[in-house]
Amino acid sequence: MKIDDWLLEILACPNCKSPLRAEPEVDELSCTSTSCGLVYPVRDDIPVLLVDEARKS
Repeated sequence: MKIDDWLLEILACPNCKSPLRAEPEVDELSCTSTSCGLVYPVRDDIPVLLVDEARKS
């Protein structure tokens, strides 16, 4: 997974607006909020930030 650091700094969870953390070994972005905890897929180096596409961690 290739996401630039500057992009990761501005990305936020669409559900709760918390910052996202990269999980490069599984090509996912995880919400850092303990109450939300959604995990978003990254497909072809493009984050899919749709709540309907996310899964609970």
